[in-house]
Order: sequence, then C-alpha cells, then structure tokens
Amino acid sequence: MNALSLPSAITPPSSGHVPVMLDEVLHYLTPAKGEAILDCTFGGGSYSCAILNTADCNVWAIDRDPDAIARGQALCATLEKAEGHSRLHMLAGSFGHMAELAEQAHAPLFDGIVMDLGVSSFQIDEAERGFSFRFDGPLDMRMAKQGRSAADIINTAPEAELADIFHFYGEERHARRVARAVVAARTEAPLHTTLQLAEVIRGVVPQDRSGIDSATRSFQGLRIAVNDELGEIERGLEQALTLLNAGGRLVVVSFHSLEDRLVKRAIQRALGKDVSFSRHDPRASLAPAAPSAFVALASKAIRPTDTECRANPRARSARLRAIMKRPSPSASLTKGLSA
Repeated sequence: MNALSLPSAITPPSSGHVPVMLDEVLHYLTPAKGEAILDCTFGGGSYSCAILNTADCNVWAIDRDPDAIARGQALCATLEKAEGHSRLHMLAGSFGHMAELAEQAHAPLFDGIVMDLGVSSFQIDEAERGFSFRFDGPLDMRMAKQGRSAADIINTAPEAELADIFHFYGEERHARRVARAVVAARTEAPLHTTLQLAEVIRGVVPQDRSGIDSATRSFQGLRIAVNDELGEIERGLEQALTLLNAGGRLVVVSFHSLEDRLVKRAIQRALGKDVSFSRHDPRASLAPAAPSAFVALASKAIRPTDTECRANPRARSARLRAIMKRPSPSASLTKGLSA
C-alpha cells in the first residue's frame, strides 16, 4: 500500500474527531489504486480521508445526518479544487438502503466496504442533538432529524414498551424499575431534556462499580430504538455482501455486544456456517457446510490495542470483523489473506 502525497488541505472536516481502529481498518480494507471503496458512515470523515490518502481510489460515503453530508460536500469541493476532480462522492441516506443509494449514484461494485457502527462523536458532543447525558440538551437522539424523537417515546410509550427498550436494547438489568420511574415522572410533567431523564434513571439504578454512569445503558437502549439501529445493521450487512466485487473486503467495527452479535452471525452465514444451532447442540456438527463465496480475513473479532484504548477511551468496547468475497478463479488469493 503506497501512501499518496496529497495536498495538506485534504484532511477530515474536524481534526478533533479520533477514528477508532483506523490502522486495523486500513490493514484489512487494503485500498489500492483504481478501486472503489464504500464508507457506510461518513461521520467526521476520518475513515474516508485516510482511505483517500492511502491510495488513488474513489470513495463513496453514506450518512443520514444532514450535518455530516454538508461536511462531506465541503470536502468534495476541497478535493475538486486541489486535484481537479473529487474522488469522494457523498450519498445522503442510511446504510440500511445502501444498495438503492449506490444504484442511484451509478456506483460500481465495491472493492472494499467499511461500516463503523458507532455513534459519531459529533452527535455525542453536541448538546442540541440530545444524545448524551453529559450535557443538558433537548431529548432528541435522531440521527436523521426526522421521525419519532426520544422525547416522543419517553413521554408516550406504554410502560411495558419502555421496559422492553431498556432491557433488550440497553441490556439494563433494572429496566422495569427505570420504566416505572419514567412513567411516574412524566405523570407529573413531561420529560424534555437529557438531564431530566438522566436524573430519573440515576434515582432508581445503583451506581456501577466500574464507574459507568447509571444512565448509560438506558440511554443506549433509547437511542437504538429511536434510530432503529439494529434493523439498519441487519439490512446494511445483508446488502453490503451483495455489493462486493470479487476479491472485495467488508470490514465492520462494532461497539457493543448487540451490534457485534449481528455482525458475527451475518459473517457466519456468509461463510456457509449453520447458525441455527447452538455450538453446544449435537445437531450442529451434523449440519452440512454449504459452499461459500466468502472467506474470513480474521478468525475472530479484533480488539483495539491497549495503547489506543489509553489514548482514546471510546475505543475500549470496539470489535472489528472482516470478510472477503472470493476472487475470481483467475485472480490471486494473495490480497487480503496475508492477515
């Protein structure tokens, strides 16, 4: 992989954003000259810029956040001015519709696809987006700024639905207790801000010994529900596998167990492994392995280094999985299998 000598102006829209597992992403993605790469979550542009700086390739980047699209379009203009044309192409929408977005943009099959499933630090750090309990902001959490907000759900959903959201999406052990407290609080007055909700949750959930804020899991569950994140991931993974060129690589970075479980199962299915049985079920050994068009680039999830976790605590929960579509018979298997 030969790095390009690109103009110094070609940098991510925000130098404050720190991409997670960037070295590992580039290692498994291995972008090369002339290739087409799809960045499914443009966000702050760190992955896209790193890919563009690594090889003379073209990057198509998806985001459903209008602010991210605006940042990307500004970068396209910078690239066009610096190089005479833009090697970055922005696609406005969610990666759960990537096949449709790629078709509308007349994009080719991709030689590499990267999916960063984490919430953008831009969204977390902007109080007005309502994602974080660290700041007092409107209880929103919508990535696309449309549809039901977090406040809509918190103030109107039945107690049982709230409990399910906190339990299944947030993996909160005290989900029913939190749901009861929310319903009791909103009976007095609607909850409109992140700090209002956080205080309600902290009042009934004991502090974790690890020091993690008591509101963390419930906020995660609510954010996932607002944005249908798990549904988006399932649809995105299914479509990504169909959009790969022969020899194309799919690299996925997840940030919590619910995401990683979906990624692992999608990769196992793509590899022809029967995931309908538990590995402890004796029937599992009898399930015939179907021929697969894919090969794993890593036998298990890759974790960030201790050095990265110390430098960027947000990387601690990250897991990377990678898979490759088998090259055509005439192509070499060398690329991508060196890992």
